[in-house]
Amino acid sequence: MEELNLNSRRSFLKKSAFAGAGFFAFNSIPNDVLAKSELVKITILHTNDVHSHIDPFPENDPKYPGLGGAVNRAALIKKIRMEEKNVLLLDCGDIFQGTPYFNMYGGELEFKLMSMMQYDASTIGNHDFDNGLDGLVKQLPHAAFPFINNNYDFSDTPMAGKTIPHKIFMKDGIKIGVFGIGIELAGLVDKRMYGNTIYLDPVKKAAEAAHHLKQEEKCDLVICLSHLGYTSKGKQINDVELAKKSKYIDVILGAHTHTFLDKPSEYQNSDGKKILVAQVGWAGLRLGRIDYIFERKTKKMAAEGHSIKISKKSIAI
Repeated sequence: MEELNLNSRRSFLKKSAFAGAGFFAFNSIPNDVLAKSELVKITILHTNDVHSHIDPFPENDPKYPGLGGAVNRAALIKKIRMEEKNVLLLDCGDIFQGTPYFNMYGGELEFKLMSMMQYDASTIGNHDFDNGLDGLVKQLPHAAFPFINNNYDFSDTPMAGKTIPHKIFMKDGIKIGVFGIGIELAGLVDKRMYGNTIYLDPVKKAAEAAHHLKQEEKCDLVICLSHLGYTSKGKQINDVELAKKSKYIDVILGAHTHTFLDKPSEYQNSDGKKILVAQVGWAGLRLGRIDYIFERKTKKMAAEGHSIKISKKSIAI
């Protein structure tokens, strides 16, 4: 797959088959126009660090009045799915911990709600170990979506065989590979909570996964679900550094640092090619959206993304 520079995406779109129909916003190209063209649109939706926030913030909250809430998020996702043909919904971990809902139900409610929203996959965050490995395993039957991780070796734990290293999705002829990377647990999580979990080098494991998906599986788009953090102090690896060291990853969807990005950041990977890094804060306040346009024959692509504040107002937009 050849990548399009974002600066040239408008000329790419103008030269495409639907250009004669007039100018359309990048994220709202009509499906009937796409159907008659040689273009395919893929919409990636993502969340992170929801931390058991089921209810919206109160209307009198000084920072986030009326924002968030599982019902509002579900309605927004449903609205986007009605508008778009090819949608992937992904989460980057820390689903658990943060409100009495987790204390009472141990994560059951969170997984059930995400399943109702039809999440396609999630990776694992450090707070997802807060009830220990047995607590996490206990709730997995309530999740109708896979957990993807490449750098936690769970073979000598109750989580053995409960995760997958990657998953491939086919959307309208476009092959999308998704893999997951987790943060080092030692010093961050009580040893009793993660037991004999072995932490493997995230840079090495990400490189192996991305090479496999891009070169061997011939994926057109490779997505990393990361719980490393957008940036970090000291020598701890983070999404920005992973992006710069990577080769075959197209976008890193991040978590852990609760970083609010209005749109994905752009970096150059080790080959000098563009890679996007996105994160949408915490508490389910925002939904991330990245729209990709692919040329069906050449698999050239252009991308544009932003985050959407989740509220009753966003559902009506």
